[in-house]
Amino acid sequence: MADRPNTLVWDHEPGHYEVYYVSFTDPASGCGFWIRYTMLAPLPETGQDATCSLWFMAMDPGAGVVGRKANFPISALSATEEPFELRIGDSIISDSGMSGAFEDVAWDLSWSPTAHAYEHVHPLLRRARVAKTVLCLPHADLEIAGSVRFGDRELELDGARGGQAHLYGSKHAARWAWAHCNDFRGLDGEPRPDSFVDGVSVIVPRFGREVGPSTPVVGRVLGQDFLATSPRGVLSAPSQFALSTWRFEATAGRRRVVGQVDASREDMVGVTYTDPDGDHAYCYNSEVASMRVWVWEREGRRGGWTLRDTLVSDGRAHFEYAQREPVPGLELHVR
Repeated sequence: MADRPNTLVWDHEPGHYEVYYVSFTDPASGCGFWIRYTMLAPLPETGQDATCSLWFMAMDPGAGVVGRKANFPISALSATEEPFELRIGDSIISDSGMSGAFEDVAWDLSWSPTAHAYEHVHPLLRRARVAKTVLCLPHADLEIAGSVRFGDRELELDGARGGQAHLYGSKHAARWAWAHCNDFRGLDGEPRPDSFVDGVSVIVPRFGREVGPSTPVVGRVLGQDFLATSPRGVLSAPSQFALSTWRFEATAGRRRVVGQVDASREDMVGVTYTDPDGDHAYCYNSEVASMRVWVWEREGRRGGWTLRDTLVSDGRAHFEYAQREPVPGLELHVR
């Protein structure tokens, strides 16, 4: 996985879903975007055929949100491993960009691939197939150029910050929160380049009860990678999340990050996920959320914690909340 993190995992058997997505925020307009290439191979008892889909979501804090989805037969999906390229119809995603169009939306994006991938699921758990969903960031810290069109509006992008992820599995969690940001400044107002944080906190059903939250967090802070993914650590990491907010802590070695994410209900796109067994999860996503991260460092093995930096991002963080029932009063833009 680490050598070729974008390789399509699906072996053409039922009981599998797979997702590639890019999330980013345009600094000039303040608009956020979330573009997904997905496939779903349902279990035989659902009576449904395998499909693939294109998703396009846009969030404009001044003008509202857009949600679109186009479904295709699985025959429209193809992929190559080296170099990586995945196609759904005429739409393409690779390690250096993505392009596509359907209905009234279109995108043509490019970026320089990042040096290495980051994995949220510890290799021990992945090899043991304990996790029902595996999340990886092939390109966690991107600067994106190109164009996007939605409705009558077209934006030329220059320096949009975001990331590209690949996830796959057999079942979504019961509830979760996710956040990503690679567009930070410090309290001094200066940019914090070469910095990002990406974390997820999941509650899953096990043996008739809910277990969690389990909270892996990866990133790069103060010029070093931050990998809080150990099985014991993710279970003990403090995490409290709700529809439009998440506060978490994660510790790796001598570093600790404390994060606070906040989103506006008005800027959230509601979408429906379908599991291979036919169950649904309801996701509410904002690509124009705000995030603050406090970076702490311990002096020695038993020393106290010292605050080394505070990272701030207003309206340029990415956040998602999901549960197994629709949230009353919030629109589902993609069903």
